[in-house]
Amino acid sequence: MQEFLFVYRMDASGNPQATAEQRQAIMKSWQEWLGGIAAQNQLTSAGSRLQPEGKVVKSNSMVTDGPYIEMKEAIGGYSIVKAASLTDAATIAKGCPILFAGGNVEVRELVGMEL
Repeated sequence: MQEFLFVYRMDASGNPQATAEQRQAIMKSWQEWLGGIAAQNQLTSAGSRLQPEGKVVKSNSMVTDGPYIEMKEAIGGYSIVKAASLTDAATIAKGCPILFAGGNVEVRELVGMEL
C-alpha cells in the first residue's frame, strides 16, 4: 500500500452563514467518512483543519502574509490515507463530504525522502 495526501479545498469565502446545527451535521459527516476509512485500516493520519491565516516564506527568506485573499480556493485541511494506487485513492476521495459543499479533494502520492 502506498500513502496519499488528500488536500481539501473550498471556496475561500467559506460558509459563514451555517447554523450551529448545520456545522454539527457537517462535522458528523466528516467523522463518519474518516471513520469508515479508518475502519478499513487505510487512514494514516486524519490530519487537521487549517486556519485561513498563515505566512508564506519565500526563497529569499522574505516572509509575507498568506494565503492571499485573492485566491478563489483555500486549503481547508488534509488527511493521509493508504491505498493500492492513485486510482484507488481517488475512489476513496469520492466520498469526501467537502464534495457535497462545492469543494474538491486533491489526491497526491507521498514519496519518501532519503536522508
